[in-house]
Amino acid sequence: MKKSLEEHASRFDDVAGEYDDSQNDTEEYRACVSLVVDHADPGPEDTVADLGTGTGAIALALADDAGEVVGRDISEGMMERAREKADEQGIENVEFGEGRFREPNVESADIAVSNFAMHHLSDGEKREAVEAIAELGPRKFVLGDVMFFGEPNPDEPFYSPEVDDPSTVGHLADVLTEAGFALTAVERVHEQVGVLVAERGESVEE
Repeated sequence: MKKSLEEHASRFDDVAGEYDDSQNDTEEYRACVSLVVDHADPGPEDTVADLGTGTGAIALALADDAGEVVGRDISEGMMERAREKADEQGIENVEFGEGRFREPNVESADIAVSNFAMHHLSDGEKREAVEAIAELGPRKFVLGDVMFFGEPNPDEPFYSPEVDDPSTVGHLADVLTEAGFALTAVERVHEQVGVLVAERGESVEE
């Protein structure tokens, strides 16, 4: 991780009010949100953990179909905006609280999701994060993020090298497999952006 958790939290606290507008201007971000929501596909009995929830774009989009959604983030400013949006939309089955990838502060989840957040972690930290997510017991983990499908063009980075640390798709696939998941879908949105769907147990065998 190129900056501390406290530095990342402070940075996102500062931009919480404008975050949705800035992200929604990006076609790739909108595409990832749509793909993550579609692939998560929770049922009315499912608890969904949205890690790195930010202002709750994914969590709130899944709330109608899920039984419960828990959103976790390190930025209280971002989560406060998420709570405001939930109130504005009359959504009551979503709860936002402090948590991080390697310490999610979630007891268990049927489905885990994350969008545009894990790229702040180093390769080793991502491995630890996926192991922690696996311990929650989800049958499915859907990851939308900055990731490298090939050699990234240094003149056209889709990320901020000073604060972001994206991994290759290969590394992420290896980490997911080692944690007991099987990669069931790879959605390439951009040469540096994609969505991975990892499942395990009965969901893979069906």
